[in-house]
Amino acid sequence: MDGKKLTKYEKARILGARALQIAMNAPLLIKISQDDLEKIKFDALKIAEVELNSDILPISIKKPFPKRKQEELKRLKEKKLTDEQKEELEAKEEADITKDAEIMELANPDDETEGDFEEKLEEERE
Repeated sequence: MDGKKLTKYEKARILGARALQIAMNAPLLIKISQDDLEKIKFDALKIAEVELNSDILPISIKKPFPKRKQEELKRLKEKKLTDEQKEELEAKEEADITKDAEIMELANPDDETEGDFEEKLEEERE
């Protein structure tokens, strides 16, 4: 393991794999006395943990890291507009909006009744 710290996920994966091997009668890599085995009740997971802590497990972990790129960030230059230019742009945008779309008036509920709505629909159909 090269003495590097393992994440909890790596540790769980290694312990689980080794405990499974031990449970299937794989030979132990560390000498544990019969008394110690009885203390831990022949638990395969505990034996695997003892082996992991003693750094004798022949398991290696490859950790791929992303390649780091270093680039200089370029700042975008903002065009500074005068007040006159801003007003011209706003006027142009307003003209485009009025040209492309209808401006709707706010409706008053008092002005419209069901009969008026039906009459307007009939006028539009004609």
